[in-house]
Amino acid sequence: MNYRHAFHAGNFADVVKHLALIAGLGHLRRKEAGFAVVDTHGGRGAYDLAATEAARTGEAAEGIGRLTDVKGGPAALTTYRELAGGAVYPGSPLIAAKLLRPQDRLVAVEMHPEDAAALRQTLRPYAKARVEEGDGYKRLVALVPPPERRGLILIDPPYEAPDEFRFAAQAVAAAYRRFATGIYLVWFPIKSASEANSFCGEVLACGAAKVLRIDVEKRGVAEGKLAAAGLAVINPPWQFDDEMRAALDIVLPCLDCLARFDWLAGKD
Repeated sequence: MNYRHAFHAGNFADVVKHLALIAGLGHLRRKEAGFAVVDTHGGRGAYDLAATEAARTGEAAEGIGRLTDVKGGPAALTTYRELAGGAVYPGSPLIAAKLLRPQDRLVAVEMHPEDAAALRQTLRPYAKARVEEGDGYKRLVALVPPPERRGLILIDPPYEAPDEFRFAAQAVAAAYRRFATGIYLVWFPIKSASEANSFCGEVLACGAAKVLRIDVEKRGVAEGKLAAAGLAVINPPWQFDDEMRAALDIVLPCLDCLARFDWLAGKD
């Protein structure tokens, strides 16, 4: 399954991933000291939900489109609704850029030249956001540890390569060796339980003391479409799981989804 984001922007997996991103950034924003965000696979940064790609799959309508009447909830959910409530769906780099303070910064990496150019245009209004065209895995190792010594790393590849899981796990291990205190969000599609479990085992092998896994499954998905996805969260902040549970308790019934939380290592 190819996961080019223009076809899937705003789907159920995006909702959960971006809630987690906002929750992680919210934790970092509680302290005055600056932080860095590294997004290894930035994509285009923004996606028109009326465009051909989104209309072809209809996944946004089954995702963010079902949250129009959602009110209240934890801070991560209210912020998400404020940022993602329009016709143009924000990708992870744009969400992060909108939440930067003057002392914070973002580096978004994108390999595809056309998408990198679009991402630069999307992030142009944000002075503390920078786009690099290149291999996100290789650039990640060079970008950590950040001078701020505080930060969040998002690894969200398209999983187009047959051995993408191996590349992602290796990148996590290499980055963690250099920046063991960072918050890491590692997104992955769940095509088979054994493949997902093996991947999470490889992520866990980096040696992190705290790793939380969140799986989300959408019911009634047609064959060939994404039906389940997961997040491996290394160094989840204090009460991160509580905020995510509270947000998903509100969101998942709207999305017709189920979620599972597993502490692979440690616990609050």
